[in-house]
Amino acid sequence: MMKIVVVGLGYVGLSNAVLLAQHNEVIGIDISDERVDLVNARRSPILDQDLEKFLVEKKLKLSASTNLEEAIYGADFIIISTPTNYDESINFFDTSSVESVIATLSDCNTNASIIVRSTIPVGFIDEIKGQYKLNSIMFCPEFLREGTALFDNLYPSRIIVGEKSKQAEIFANLLAEAALKSKVDFLFTNAREAEAIKLFSNAYLAMRVAFFNELDTYALASGMETCDIIAGVCLDPRVGDHYNNPSFGFGGYCLPKDTKQLLVNYDNVPQNIISAIVNANSTRKDFLAEYIVSMQPKVVGIYRLSMKTNSDNFRESSIVGLMKRIKEKGIDVVVYEPTLKLDEFFNSKVIEDLRSFKVMCDVVITNRLSEELTDIMEKVFTRDIFNEN
Repeated sequence: MMKIVVVGLGYVGLSNAVLLAQHNEVIGIDISDERVDLVNARRSPILDQDLEKFLVEKKLKLSASTNLEEAIYGADFIIISTPTNYDESINFFDTSSVESVIATLSDCNTNASIIVRSTIPVGFIDEIKGQYKLNSIMFCPEFLREGTALFDNLYPSRIIVGEKSKQAEIFANLLAEAALKSKVDFLFTNAREAEAIKLFSNAYLAMRVAFFNELDTYALASGMETCDIIAGVCLDPRVGDHYNNPSFGFGGYCLPKDTKQLLVNYDNVPQNIISAIVNANSTRKDFLAEYIVSMQPKVVGIYRLSMKTNSDNFRESSIVGLMKRIKEKGIDVVVYEPTLKLDEFFNSKVIEDLRSFKVMCDVVITNRLSEELTDIMEKVFTRDIFNEN
């Protein structure tokens, strides 16, 4: 049994902590007292059905704390999974939270192997190794989806570690042993290659979302059936019948910021596609906003702000951008979002009662369909062709 400290109890950190606590002693660290208290009470601070179930039903050797320096005593591995948001003012990832944790660990002279699972720019690990004297620090990219983070850890598509060492193999095996998938593919690379794998993986997913959205834009503009075109295209096994449901645009924690960071990493390297991926969402929302405005509604309702079904996150949610564009045209916009404890959202009234919301709106836009809207489908505007995330 290993002692593992996980710093940051968001989607990545908490799912890693719960996964590894099945067979190891795990201490989760977070700056939020509320989040720490919830984990210690075996309640999930984020919406994820498997996390909620495991915390209640499984015998986990898991505790949470706000005291990092105390927790790391005797640790074998320290996983860093703090936020690295894209900072528009500097056009780069804000890695300050990761760097702060690393600085603390360096001051504490820990002998633990440090695993960075936060998304970072290419070259970050090499730069950090030059700044701090640490026994071992490596990058292990995560490939998790919101709302299914623990599931994706239990059934990983692959495990990649950006170091070719015995410690890297040990950590990869810890992840694999805790998974339910019988055979997991491993790949050990250098640090920069692992960092690039993460960014290019998300850029490809964003590109696929953008492709089917632009297909849908063409179909809408031309009076054609989107579902028939997608069905025919995806019958080609090289394309595949997956990840092809149109939306208002890609959003969430990863795809918007990772594509922007990858574009910055290109710097003086020639490219066309990455720029197009970054710009695709704005073009999509501009078109959809004009399409909705052409319906001449007096009141437009926003049904849920979250990016997808079974998610409580609306960071970079495309429906928010669509909402702002519609408001700029002088159309009254109201919001129904039961998780939002505010009277207004971006100067739009938040309606708590769903029935009242339905009555007052001429058009209701939703990124993903819900059974709650079946009685007003004549008012609903969505691009959720296949009713799936």
